[in-house]
Amino acid sequence: MQSNYPHPIIAKEGWPFLAGAAVLSVVATSGWGWWSIPFWLVTLFILQFFRDPPRSLPVDADAVVSPADGRIVVVGKARDPYLDRDALKISVFMNVFNVHSNRSPVDGEVRKTWYFGGRFFNAALDKASLENERNALWIHTDSGAEVTCVQVAGLIARRILCYVQNKDRLTRGQRFGFIRFGSRVDVYLPLDARPQAAVGDKVFAGETILARLPVKT
Repeated sequence: MQSNYPHPIIAKEGWPFLAGAAVLSVVATSGWGWWSIPFWLVTLFILQFFRDPPRSLPVDADAVVSPADGRIVVVGKARDPYLDRDALKISVFMNVFNVHSNRSPVDGEVRKTWYFGGRFFNAALDKASLENERNALWIHTDSGAEVTCVQVAGLIARRILCYVQNKDRLTRGQRFGFIRFGSRVDVYLPLDARPQAAVGDKVFAGETILARLPVKT
């Protein structure tokens, strides 16, 4: 295992929200005393939502790690609409209590990105993959495999953040984006990838192995 921790333990996306909530809580405390408790509860919620703990990454060359914290809601054959191919699809659903930083599932180069505006169905539903707002990355791995990683907005999530573009280099477990307040991430893999996770499993971004890619010799 190796460590990947290039950022503070609170995600940078959360600092404006956390600072604003903390200031309001302090002001409420000075003026209202015990009536300020709801403000502090909101501040604590924001603190837990934007937490971004360090992770220990598997070093196996064939490992595909989870791009998000949450629970597996899909494992099976599906059509990859971005690369127009049959693929193994694995989907991770994030609720509002999960860490929402998104990390690269593999080592590789970003060949193309897509952004689609859309609706905001419950991200646990299958139709969310094709109808909700989403941002997709096509990653060409060092071993020659093609991986598609898709950030999907949810019922509450209204903002997808992605910090990479075409030709950027990603390493497994590297932080590449964030989704605010409940969502999902879909991963499309070659059909000969071997799933290591099952529906209902709890997974952690950058740490849990979702599947293994065939090793080419």
